[in-house]
Amino acid sequence: MPFLDVNDVRMRYEWSGPETAPVLVFSNSLGTDLAMWDSQAAALSRDFRILRYDTRGHGRSSVMPGPYTISQLADDVVGLVDELELEHVHFCGLSIGGLTGISLALRVPQRLRKVVLCNTAAKIGSLEIWNARIDAVHKGGMAAVVSGILERWYTAEFRSASPEAVESTRRMLLNTPVEGYASCCAALRDADLRNEIAGIRLPVLIIAGAHDPATTPADCRFLAERIAGARYVELQAAHLSNIEASNAFTMELSAFLKA
Repeated sequence: MPFLDVNDVRMRYEWSGPETAPVLVFSNSLGTDLAMWDSQAAALSRDFRILRYDTRGHGRSSVMPGPYTISQLADDVVGLVDELELEHVHFCGLSIGGLTGISLALRVPQRLRKVVLCNTAAKIGSLEIWNARIDAVHKGGMAAVVSGILERWYTAEFRSASPEAVESTRRMLLNTPVEGYASCCAALRDADLRNEIAGIRLPVLIIAGAHDPATTPADCRFLAERIAGARYVELQAAHLSNIEASNAFTMELSAFLKA
């Protein structure tokens, strides 16, 4: 698997799809890795050059001392596309990956074609929530928080009907380094882009989960109402809508990027 040294981190990344196709970058959620996009990568790699990567502190990317910031995570994306000599890319991020996309759209719009913000918000959670989460994983490891996360990320119906998908996500969470996870929790704790998002001037698709308790439909509509021309789609899913509503998610994503 390929790695690149970007800023102060060694980043794992993965290519799929034809080399001459438009590049689509996927950014993973907190506590997962690039494998969370397997379904989308398989379906879209006929029409797009898919670039996936592990966010710093996650998957096989290196764990640098924290706390991290959302600006730092956005800089990692810029560094990656610079190293790969990519001038313009589409970007799709979920949860913390979506916040990374908001930062990119505000700071380096000239590098982006279209942006897809999934199950995310301009501010996610509260100081108390993230500090409690950081404390919990430092004391009990990832095992201390996994069950609660899975209950928020997937509806009860999906957890019952798709145990293999849920187990795959459980393994990703358990394999996430505690320090990388806690450092990204701090990035979420400290990020608040609510007063800036109206400055985005790019084509944007916002995908929400109708049953998402982490980044609610109201959070996603807040983005849609403030980003000029943004398209809003609500799927029958909780937080990881790209997995729970995989086919619908991929269809909406593909249609938006091809329009």
